[in-house]
Amino acid sequence: MSSSNEQAADRPSIRVAAIQHSIVWEDPPATFLRVDPLIETAAKVGAKLICLTEMFSGGFSMASDKIAEPVDGPSASFLIEQAAKHDVWTCASIPTHSADHDRPVNRLHVCDANGIVAHYDKIHPFSYAGEDQYYDPGTQLLTLDLDGVRCTFFICYDLRFVTEFWDTAADTDLYVIVANWPAVRREHWRALLRARAIENQSYVLAVNRVGDDNTGLAYGGDSTLIDPLGQTLLHAAEIETTLIGEVRAGHVAEVRAQFPFHLDRGNTATY
Repeated sequence: MSSSNEQAADRPSIRVAAIQHSIVWEDPPATFLRVDPLIETAAKVGAKLICLTEMFSGGFSMASDKIAEPVDGPSASFLIEQAAKHDVWTCASIPTHSADHDRPVNRLHVCDANGIVAHYDKIHPFSYAGEDQYYDPGTQLLTLDLDGVRCTFFICYDLRFVTEFWDTAADTDLYVIVANWPAVRREHWRALLRARAIENQSYVLAVNRVGDDNTGLAYGGDSTLIDPLGQTLLHAAEIETTLIGEVRAGHVAEVRAQFPFHLDRGNTATY
């Protein structure tokens, strides 16, 4: 009979990439040229899930009437083309016109060679910057099984709201968070990311941009991969770079078996 550790070791894993990039303001074609070689490099070293940032192609702009794209617009098409070219999943958010919303949504796409696999609309628009005035909130959470690793996706400001993380923890090995998080609040970003990993005993892959935008905000990056014990496995400095790491579903199972804190959450389902 195999031990629990042996069973955990047999569980699937996935190599992930966080592409920490700058964004050409409201100019998707220019940003495509910027991130194309970064995606290629990540794919060449074996990354299967390649993540870019929030509103990755044009920046965190509130000009939703100007920049929002159709579901099959150029930014989504770029993600699909990259997924097909490199046989990977790509992930990023895009301001998107949606048939089931009156206003555009800040929509995270997960794409493969065949198109958009699934999407997640940002549940918590960032009211401090007026995002709630120009983008409708989403209502549905998204968890996908990618090569046997259960991945749940969020966008930037969602990080501050614990409920959705707790609600999805039982079915999540990896939280993916794409962001445009300003450097002025970088300590909040770092602390909240570790908290979400520790309290949910899950990996966290967080992808933030660098550079300045046209509103005067600077972005410090701090993209990271954190393990289920809250240990920082990878961390990016304030430069354009790519993080490559391994996420093991077995390690999540091991941590939860050794420290079964989830059993004390009352009405939360067991893992």
